[in-house]
Amino acid sequence: MNQAVNELEKQLHYPLGDALPAPGAALNVAPGVKWLRMALPFALNHINLWLLRDEIDGRAGWSVVDCCIGIDSAKAQWEQIFTNELEGLPILRVIVTHMHPDHIGLADWLCRRWNVSLWISATDFNLARIGSEGPTGFGGEAAALFFASHGLNDPASVEKVKGRASYYQALVPSVPRRFRRMMDGDTLRIGGRQWDCIGGYGHAPEHISLYCGELKVLIGGDMMLPRISTNVSVYDQEPESNPLKLFLDSIDRFRALDATTLTLPAHGKPFTGLHQRIEQLHDHHRERLAEVMAACRLKPGSGADMVPVLFKRPLDLHQTTFAMGESIAHLHALWFEGRLTRTLGDDGVYRFAAKH
Repeated sequence: MNQAVNELEKQLHYPLGDALPAPGAALNVAPGVKWLRMALPFALNHINLWLLRDEIDGRAGWSVVDCCIGIDSAKAQWEQIFTNELEGLPILRVIVTHMHPDHIGLADWLCRRWNVSLWISATDFNLARIGSEGPTGFGGEAAALFFASHGLNDPASVEKVKGRASYYQALVPSVPRRFRRMMDGDTLRIGGRQWDCIGGYGHAPEHISLYCGELKVLIGGDMMLPRISTNVSVYDQEPESNPLKLFLDSIDRFRALDATTLTLPAHGKPFTGLHQRIEQLHDHHRERLAEVMAACRLKPGSGADMVPVLFKRPLDLHQTTFAMGESIAHLHALWFEGRLTRTLGDDGVYRFAAKH
């Protein structure tokens, strides 16, 4: 961990210290709230999932928040959870914060296993359905053409991106046919307590975080992570979007929550210091935008040109696709503000230059 991260971490507090849930087991983090942690086969090597003690239609049980990707090892851990952590009670519903594979991958399996409903935003439900139903959903040819138009156009990279056509479907093999819609401003009764739905944008199409004022607990999903900055990307489906502004505007909505709120992130450890973390994320992106602006003052640059500006470490293909999306997002934020101009070169690549 570098010195800068060390200094930022000191501003946050981790009430559980270094404690982590064992595979197939849970830790209690608040009354009626259990923390699960499952492995992911990526550089971001884990996801946090949550069990909330609940009662629906007079039946006692649990609500699940987020699911892990659709792999056998995660199913095996869930079976251990069912045996060891449910206290003899059933799963009553599956809540998914957003449609990314590590959050929704096993939602259909869980819903079928317990004959329960999926609760998710309508936007993310429909996009997950599109992505899971075939290789033409996400990625592949369209993604390769989009990244090539932003400078990732060497033949090897283009072919690798084309080869990822079935990536989403491999991690999310199916999505429930029906769902219960969650929207910003909704309130859920979970275990006799009120949980407020807080919509968030920029990371996913319509991410839903959950806040319980009685417990002062925020299930932040990917909108509020303690050690890393949430990925904010432009994708081929919405090629002229401005997700970074959406993201920063969204996290500002958490400022209204109690300063002592315990934040339960999708990655990393539960922490307090929510307001400090909001400021840290604003500072982080302000610095990255300044770096992009400085690079574009020297010469017009593409999204691919900005990847080494923003990411100083070597990246594999999986990381490069995220880095490309993030680089374009920072360019677009400055472009939408009117600080950069965009031109399309004879080579079919968009480049951005500082306004004089």
